[in-house]
Amino acid sequence: MSEKALPLRHEDPRLDLFRPYISRAVLELPEQGIEPVAAWLDPSGPRDATIVCRLRDETFGLVWDEETGWRVGRFVSGRQGVRTQLADPRYVGVDVLLDPQELARRVAADATGPRRKFRDHFEDPEGFDARVRAAYC
Repeated sequence: MSEKALPLRHEDPRLDLFRPYISRAVLELPEQGIEPVAAWLDPSGPRDATIVCRLRDETFGLVWDEETGWRVGRFVSGRQGVRTQLADPRYVGVDVLLDPQELARRVAADATGPRRKFRDHFEDPEGFDARVRAAYC
């Protein structure tokens, strides 16, 4: 895995808070034969992040957001500062902060389900941020 696959520091500390969590996800993917190509932190409202990956000669995107957790689909477009577009997104998580190792296993096994909203990004953002800090910072 190249260092460019890890997300860079974001100038907005509210977005950069998620960099350790997204970095852990990037580092777990190769354990399941998934090659991370790039990752970045995206816009707010809700805050989200993208990991572009390759598996079996296909390029796909993993997108995380603070309301629905992880989804996977064919990568269409995206870059830092612009919302990522996926074709045929499928939802991966059973929790908004799915353990990175479990994420990698579920993506490799194509274990997906329907869209589920775990929280609203307007509800208790300080509490959610504290949960992220406690687990990943």
